[in-house]
Amino acid sequence: MLISLSRLTYICIIKVRTETSPEDVGGMHAAVGILTARGGMTSHAAVVARGWGKCCISGCSEIQVNDTNKVLVVGNKAISEGEWLSLNGSTGEVILGKEPLSPPALSGDLEIFMSWADNIRRLKVMANADTPEDALAARNNGAEGIGLCRTEHMVVYTFSLRLPVTIRLLDPPLHEFLPEGDLEQIVNELASETGMAEDEVFSRIEKLSEVNPMLGFRGCRLGISYPELTEMQARAIFQAAVSMSNQGIAVLPEIMELGHQVSLIREVATKVFSEMGSSLKYKVGTMIEIPRAALIADEIAKEAEFFSFGTNDLTQMTFGYSRDDVGKFLPVYLSKGILQTDPFVVLDQKGVGQLIKLATEKGRAARPSLKVGICGEHGGEPSSVAYFAEAGLDYVSCSPFRVPIARLAAAQVAV
Repeated sequence: MLISLSRLTYICIIKVRTETSPEDVGGMHAAVGILTARGGMTSHAAVVARGWGKCCISGCSEIQVNDTNKVLVVGNKAISEGEWLSLNGSTGEVILGKEPLSPPALSGDLEIFMSWADNIRRLKVMANADTPEDALAARNNGAEGIGLCRTEHMVVYTFSLRLPVTIRLLDPPLHEFLPEGDLEQIVNELASETGMAEDEVFSRIEKLSEVNPMLGFRGCRLGISYPELTEMQARAIFQAAVSMSNQGIAVLPEIMELGHQVSLIREVATKVFSEMGSSLKYKVGTMIEIPRAALIADEIAKEAEFFSFGTNDLTQMTFGYSRDDVGKFLPVYLSKGILQTDPFVVLDQKGVGQLIKLATEKGRAARPSLKVGICGEHGGEPSSVAYFAEAGLDYVSCSPFRVPIARLAAAQVAV
């Protein structure tokens, strides 16, 4: 697909950043294409764009982005905001100027063919979705529920009619939620609004900075350190679920959190159900994203009612590769035959795959009814889907626009 940037319209814009964070989601949603200097297949920009069906090129290391002057520099060429730029998401080309667009087209016979595939497959296919638009696209593409909804983006319930919605509580490092811009001006505004001294605000910002944030203060560590974060999110989820249920839209919320937080979540559920005079069924489970969690899956399963393997981070942690920097050396590994495929695209069955199998076996030994699935981008890659089906997983969850691929791959392995 080719996307262009025009000074004449706000409809066709490309968001260009060094790298994206949750703060950029609004702008990313408004854009028709996304270009970043850092990142890769499973970076924030790539994952979010793929979920929305947007053209995205991430990890274009040849570009330099000057946010202050709103200029993109490539070699000795400077491209200012408003100039035409085109992206070819299939080839990864960034093209200067306006190119003709090639919108995707589907055959009218596709749904008939896909219904045959659905009658054969055992593996369920769900979708990663954060907005009503994502959920609608997922449902139209045949998704059987939401396998990953991130609270830092948006909770979706309008999608569900007796279908599960699996919600991951706040995951990104807190510093990603800090506003960007002139630090002194930001501190001055925060101090004025909160009544705190500027030195205290500076101190708090400094404490949030991390050398390696992806391995730092994020995920369940936030909830353990600040239980009120978990309580606030859980309360919002249960209130929304009950409200939808009262409107005739039945939902089955599944909250992903570590065992330390389970009792708190259940306490919040009890309070909300009592306050609203209604209750509903729900599950509390956990993501398995680090090797140690896979190795002690039997202990985790004593509390968790389901496992969701976050294969993007599990791959990163198993290989010790930064998924945002892997583009600097992975092409060399592939060209020299050290790796046969990009492990962030195709599941590493010898390493990461074995961890998934082991964790599934140990988890179900401790809790036979354990529901197991994956919510990484491998859920839309055919050979990976086949592996998950053969490993006995219950479902895969992928970006809405990759759901048909996963449905077909799940059927192929069942034949």
